[in-house]
Amino acid sequence: MTRMMTKRTGVLAAAMLGIVATPQVAGAQILGSDAAACTSGGPAILARIEGLKDRKGNLKLELYPANEEDFLQDDGVLVRAGKTFRRVQVPTPTGGNRVEMCIRVPRPGRYALLFTHDRDGKNKFNFWSDGAGFPANTRLGRRKPPLSSALIDVPNGVATVTIRAQYLRGLGGFGPVDAD
Repeated sequence: MTRMMTKRTGVLAAAMLGIVATPQVAGAQILGSDAAACTSGGPAILARIEGLKDRKGNLKLELYPANEEDFLQDDGVLVRAGKTFRRVQVPTPTGGNRVEMCIRVPRPGRYALLFTHDRDGKNKFNFWSDGAGFPANTRLGRRKPPLSSALIDVPNGVATVTIRAQYLRGLGGFGPVDAD
């Protein structure tokens, strides 16, 4: 009880002094410039990333409109047209059991979400080494993923999703690292 009161008192004192701590949920640090959106109630998406091949490069979440025409469209085209697009990028953490990233959304609704692991840090998807994942966690194979694999509904709050990273696995195309 005393430990809990001390923790609460410390958090309250930090808030009163204007000190901003890195938001955390259930012991895992939430990464990204939008982290506060996930701890303040959103609207946002909290993505729990699993199955990283290694701890190199950068991790990226991208938010797209939930329609075929705009899904995976060039960000410049979407922004110039005034359409929904948002990107959160962070260096891959060197440790920890899981990675949690937050991306805010403009309003509750349906969106398409893409996760990429840019292993070489060149900010351009390298088919041969980088990883990708979507909320549906269906095996990507060798084809462009369908819009349905990327869709996520965000309530008036925070939507939580687990995304399994997939990497090129020979002739079978993309799949999770630990897949048979």
